[in-house]
Amino acid sequence: QVQLVESGGGLVQPGGSLRLSCAAPRSIFNIYTMGWYRQAPGKQRELVAAITSGGRTNYGDSVKGRFTISRDNAKNTVYLQMNSLKPEDTAAYYCNAEYGVRGYWGRGTQVTVSS
Repeated sequence: QVQLVESGGGLVQPGGSLRLSCAAPRSIFNIYTMGWYRQAPGKQRELVAAITSGGRTNYGDSVKGRFTISRDNAKNTVYLQMNSLKPEDTAAYYCNAEYGVRGYWGRGTQVTVSS
């Protein structure tokens, strides 16, 4: 059973910052594309950001310029630095590992942006 372990969610005021972390098994982390998705109540799950094993990144349009995805290969961990947070960023954030038709999900961590 592959486990992706997320951490770092919480409550933050508009304009604030949070950093999410996701640790994966080394066998997964070394070759899989790692990503973050989010799902707000009543909405479909959407891509936030992804990073390939080679470091190429991709971002959802709504977070470009505010969020940064990165990976630490020594720690088998992918990070999502979220700045200038807005109330519409409120959602459950899920870590994802993808390689071809194979994919794994974390359990999710809640991010709430509210004053």
